[in-house]
Amino acid sequence: MLTDNQILQTAKDTILLESSSLLDLSAKLTKSFVDATKEILNSQGRVVVTGIGKSAIIGQKIVATLNSTGTPALFMHAADAIHGDLGMIQLEDVVICISKSGTSPEIKILVPLLKNGGNTLIGMVGDLGSFLSTQSDIVLDTTVSKEACPNNLAPTTSTTAQLAMGDALAVALLSCKNFKSEDFAKYHPGGALGKRLHLRLADIAANNSIPTVQPSATLPETILAITEGRMGAVIVVEEKGVKGIVTDGDLRRMLSQQIDLANTFAKDIMTHNPKTMDDDAMAIEGVDFIKKHSINHIILTHQGEISGVVHIQDLIKEGLI
Repeated sequence: MLTDNQILQTAKDTILLESSSLLDLSAKLTKSFVDATKEILNSQGRVVVTGIGKSAIIGQKIVATLNSTGTPALFMHAADAIHGDLGMIQLEDVVICISKSGTSPEIKILVPLLKNGGNTLIGMVGDLGSFLSTQSDIVLDTTVSKEACPNNLAPTTSTTAQLAMGDALAVALLSCKNFKSEDFAKYHPGGALGKRLHLRLADIAANNSIPTVQPSATLPETILAITEGRMGAVIVVEEKGVKGIVTDGDLRRMLSQQIDLANTFAKDIMTHNPKTMDDDAMAIEGVDFIKKHSINHIILTHQGEISGVVHIQDLIKEGLI
């Protein structure tokens, strides 16, 4: 059994070896990478990614990244391909075949079939002298000097290199297409990421009340408005304009002071000129706004008039904080 320090050192050695391999990989980017990028850009079809073993798993991740960044892609397992799945490949598709050795039996059977179909074959391979490398139209070199595995057997460094090469290709493609955050949002409508890209403050405020009082509201009236509004605050308004805000925190601080409660009004305890945002702002901007000003409420306005209130808890519930 390894000691604690030995376990940590093994982990550090693994990360350092893989990071070193990634630095070496950047030096392997040549005109072939440019050719691969342009071939996919100019294609009227999709990108079909195939592989076997651990390379197949990496291939599935690359497909997911391509699809989410605007390049239509699908995964075809090399073993399944030679048992019927070749039918998913269309004439205009570009095929990326991933393999460390480039000599797996399935790869040797699959490659000639791909060539017969007339599709451009991009080989992402870790051996430039391999069968896959010599048969590919374009070669992406993912050669590594050593696996992180102590026995130099388990795919570790090599799969890291494949993954990084796939990311580099996906990012190069989206850059060439001038793929913007608005485009990215189309493919990520759900989950926390979708909310960051789509959700606006007005969408959140639509479910909230807008508690308001006049500056002359008495203390009981102010407390009642806060309670009924269920927002932990009430907006002090005058002629539709925002004059201030009274929060439950303001009430607690007021009670700790020696003041005449019977003659205390909303204007006496409110925070003057509270921070406001346009209701069309993105919800994620509201997160930054709350953090910047150390507040719990955002008063929303539309064309100068109050349109809603968002509490920090709303943003937490949406998974944005």
